[in-house]
Amino acid sequence: MLMAVTSFSHSSILKITVDAPIHPVTSEYIVKSIQKAEAEKASLLIMKLNTPGGLDSSMREIIETILNSQVPFVTYVSPSGARAASAGFFIGVASDIFVMAPGTNTGAAHPVGISMTGQSMDETMAEKVTHDAASYIKSIAEKRQRNLSMAEDAVRKSLSYTEQEAYQGDLIDLIAKDESEIIQYLNGKTIQRFDGTEMTFALEGEEVISLPMSPRQKFLLTISNPNLAYILLMLGLLGLYFELSNPGAILPGVIGGICLLLAIFSFQILPINYVGLLLIFLAIGLFILEIKIQSYGILSVGGVIAMLIGSIMLINAPIPELRPSLNFIIPVALGLSLIFIFLIIITIRAHTKKIHTGKEGLVGDIGTASTRLNPEGKVFVSGEIWDAEASEDIPKGSQVEIIEVLNNLKLKVKQTKK
Repeated sequence: MLMAVTSFSHSSILKITVDAPIHPVTSEYIVKSIQKAEAEKASLLIMKLNTPGGLDSSMREIIETILNSQVPFVTYVSPSGARAASAGFFIGVASDIFVMAPGTNTGAAHPVGISMTGQSMDETMAEKVTHDAASYIKSIAEKRQRNLSMAEDAVRKSLSYTEQEAYQGDLIDLIAKDESEIIQYLNGKTIQRFDGTEMTFALEGEEVISLPMSPRQKFLLTISNPNLAYILLMLGLLGLYFELSNPGAILPGVIGGICLLLAIFSFQILPINYVGLLLIFLAIGLFILEIKIQSYGILSVGGVIAMLIGSIMLINAPIPELRPSLNFIIPVALGLSLIFIFLIIITIRAHTKKIHTGKEGLVGDIGTASTRLNPEGKVFVSGEIWDAEASEDIPKGSQVEIIEVLNNLKLKVKQTKK
């Protein structure tokens, strides 16, 4: 079979760094970097990778772009202590060149599936997903001429390999301490691309240029942190709850609305369990009902339970790094529930305590009869003289208590003992 041979001798080598789970933000960063490398006719794109894995959909988007890229792609598991697990392993195997630094590991690529209710998939569905993932990695490894058995075992048996094991098993191409060793290894080397064509590198003296994330991507990466996304949701709900309980406060509503919108945006990146989200909203509803209905704390207890369960179920991710930590969720959920309950108590007390302003505030006040009330007359209350009536004969100078403010602003009083 005839193969086209292309000599790469363009202006620069581009480098990107991914130290995060594989999700839509890191996928966008990698894909756009590949597109930029193609547009600038770069000779090589090196990705320093340290990831625990991530989402299957984002991983496949990255792999598809790598396999169709005009620019050779190097996955470099670095620095020492880093890993390319799960989705990171698939990406490494799919790369033109797969390199690991000393003291790194890769593999553990068994797929993990979770249903919308937060439960693991049933045995039949899990088996189907595993077979699909194993076939996918075998197809890629065969094209890249990597060890099929080791690649498949990483998926089916969740095996993980050190850099030495991977190199000796022909799973990776090189063990390198830094990028300069990779460039030295590739300079003058001919490789076979995924489409069957051959390419020869001419990298002598080429400059290595880093491509950092854009400010937008950095911002998205920050709010895609599951712990931060959870905090934004809780702050948003607390702010809106405070605004609804105290209309006109404005600031809590504004801050709560912003936090809630940022949380919703984060949930577009993270895999959300909507049952968990509904439980959290149910908890807020129960807290609000506690103000309207005297349940003697039953609604509040139900709200706390719904808040805890919903928080635990909220983010439905295949790896721990994409889920909030339980050590973080439980204190925050309990703390927020206590804040809601505290606000409920304050609101109930405010509604049940005696009114001190307006005509309603006069009820219960003590005054003096300025004239005889038989049944009408004048009383002196709170520094003012009021028309009043009584159901009994009250002598002038007697002490009276206001029992009602009538519609015509006349007071209804009764005599009290001095």
